[in-house]
Amino acid sequence: MYHTIKIKIYSLIILVLLLITLFNITDIHAADLNQTIRGRIADQDSKFPVIGANIIVMNSDPLLGSSTDVNGDFRIEKVPVGRVSLQITCVGYEDKILSNVLINSAKELILNIDMIESMVKMDELVITADANKNEALNEMAVVSARQFSVEETKRYAGAFNDPARMVSAFAGNNTAAEGDNFIIVRGNSPKGIQWRLEGIEIPNPNHFADEGSTGGAINALNSAMLSNSDFFSGAFPAEYGNAFSGVFDMRLRNGNNERREYAFSVGILGTDITLEGPFAKAGGASYLINYRYSTLAILDQMNLVDFGGVPKYQDLSFKFHFPTKNAGTFSIFGLGGKSHILEDVNDAENEEIILEKGDWESDLGVVGLSHRYLFNSNTYLESNLSISESGSGGTGEELGDNKEYYTYYDGYFRNFTAKITTTVNHKFSAKNTLQVGLIYDRKFYDYYADVYHNDVDSLLREQDSNGETGLFHTFASWKYRITENFTAISGVHFMATKLNNSISIEPRIGLQWAFSPTQTLSASFGVHSKMESLVNYYAMHVDENGNTSLPNQSLDFSKARHYVLGYNNMLTKNLLLKAEVYYQDLYNIPVEDDPTSSYSLINSVEGYTTNRLVNKGTGYNYGLELTLERYFADNYYFMLSSSLFQSKYKAMDNIVRNSRFNASHLGNVLFGKEFLLASRGNKNKVLSINAKFSLAGGRWYTPIDLEASREAGYTVLKDELAFTKKGDDIFTGNLAIAYRINNRRTSQELKLDIQNFTNNATILDAWYSATSDQLEYVTQLPLLPVLSYTLQF
Repeated sequence: MYHTIKIKIYSLIILVLLLITLFNITDIHAADLNQTIRGRIADQDSKFPVIGANIIVMNSDPLLGSSTDVNGDFRIEKVPVGRVSLQITCVGYEDKILSNVLINSAKELILNIDMIESMVKMDELVITADANKNEALNEMAVVSARQFSVEETKRYAGAFNDPARMVSAFAGNNTAAEGDNFIIVRGNSPKGIQWRLEGIEIPNPNHFADEGSTGGAINALNSAMLSNSDFFSGAFPAEYGNAFSGVFDMRLRNGNNERREYAFSVGILGTDITLEGPFAKAGGASYLINYRYSTLAILDQMNLVDFGGVPKYQDLSFKFHFPTKNAGTFSIFGLGGKSHILEDVNDAENEEIILEKGDWESDLGVVGLSHRYLFNSNTYLESNLSISESGSGGTGEELGDNKEYYTYYDGYFRNFTAKITTTVNHKFSAKNTLQVGLIYDRKFYDYYADVYHNDVDSLLREQDSNGETGLFHTFASWKYRITENFTAISGVHFMATKLNNSISIEPRIGLQWAFSPTQTLSASFGVHSKMESLVNYYAMHVDENGNTSLPNQSLDFSKARHYVLGYNNMLTKNLLLKAEVYYQDLYNIPVEDDPTSSYSLINSVEGYTTNRLVNKGTGYNYGLELTLERYFADNYYFMLSSSLFQSKYKAMDNIVRNSRFNASHLGNVLFGKEFLLASRGNKNKVLSINAKFSLAGGRWYTPIDLEASREAGYTVLKDELAFTKKGDDIFTGNLAIAYRINNRRTSQELKLDIQNFTNNATILDAWYSATSDQLEYVTQLPLLPVLSYTLQF
């Protein structure tokens, strides 16, 4: 999807001069730079406001602080710009510390903080919990879960403000070195990932996404819209169904409900604007809107870029928040994106020769209504209603032996889903909390695909279906705090589909023991299943007599049993040592119904197969993950993460093989530092340097039979040697340098984020080209510098 971009030198000079001008025309001699911190504090389990909580800015002189009112709201004014730590205390609740929160001069900091009710009397024991990113926002998660912040998606080198690229730094997660943001969790296919927004499953939220995939070139959801969110890498809580390997549970923040704020950003990956503010002076209702358009498309229209296949895309996201006095809180949210590219594949030896031409597009849209109603101080109801759409497809042409182009693919896949969810949460006491929910999806689809077949020298129809089906879930989860330091969470998830009446009953259990003030042990088990992409159920199979059928409509869910043990040790206030060992037993995996075949959907990333499939495949993943993370404090942070693992599978040929994603080892080194630069004694200028170095084991692949490929005119693999060859290790170095200025009413940032700054070119894949009569290679994404400028006001 990516190409080497040759930007004319004068356009780069103009952009740099413009940014320098913007930096210098702004008054940087502002004095007494400060900002307001406000928000709401609620009980973690019941979401009821916590009244009388005290919030102070630690080490402030004079002391800055506030207390929550009857609505749980607090407000602290004139907080100095920079990084501060907050301490929250309340009688009957565990103390909490939020460390190194970033304050800038252009935007108020609005926090929603949950507190845990204490099980002991305050005169017996005082517990202080330094809130850390290792803990998930979801109170039902005890292991293989981590929250991430908007700041992390902006700070980590190579993340490009994309949650998917950001989590590739966490232990056990690998990404696509070609440049897309596919996430491979613990050796599983990226197809096992689920994306959620505001508590509901959504279509793949990436531009240039193919049917059945979970990744793409650019995330359509701008990180400026996000609140703190969760990422799960295994043994998910009971509320999560139809997910096999990982879950992104993303939350949108609310817009500022007191004053209007704006942000404008321009960079290589997009030009966007964010608007937020109150609908009226009173009532608390707010709006938050972001729109982005492809910068390269703008430059292309201005004739300032010179390369083939300019990626054109745009996206819109929004959230309207409406609190009411007696009817609860309503929110309307949405995400939409559209992308298109005219793509050429040139001959490696003669770039004047175009081997392939493609006209590809994709789109997505989600609109939802959410509602939360507090019945009393112990019970609340949360419901969602949404409609979503996604589509992808296009046409592809290839240069034939006669030097003329022929169509090898013409297809489009469109999906519509109407979804309703409702969840009741009841807190019986500080010890017991119950969560029960229902989910129903109504799915509509319309597919067609014509694919060129060499044996008949023409296009054959492989997809031609439209219709509807349904997917039903229900779940229950019970959290039992046996003691202050020991928690048990149990639950069950049930899933059934109308398509072929498949069902799945999935027990879940998790245990957590804090056996010292700084150390915890965790264990979790869960059965998890996922419905395959609908295109696999409706792929048309052609037998040796030319008869067509739909043999895969009876496919069952793919399933896995996850076992995880975890250990956390806060070595110091800001230094965490984390270890997890896991085993995943994969079963019911769709494989080709042929006793000699090595084909399994476990190795696929996107699309579909016309093979006749049965749920007789198996597999397993096991591994060890280690993380040493120093949270941001004293103007620096670092993280060392490593994984040693194995990922195997078995198809109908009954041979245990390496899976395509069995990298066997992963390692990341991240570090960053902020340098505070003074202006008249004020810390209003900051230079930050962040770096990430990654080493991943190579992919396993099936060797190409070159002679058979030449005879057939297309790529022919040696299936008997499936995934017996391994590629070279993949090294990637990313570097990000940012300069931020806080002024009286504005905040500006100029950032250069360079991916693969060493320009490594490891070979990742190969294919046979009949035109060049040789193998063509796919290498990792080359050096990609991304310059951006952001203005908040």
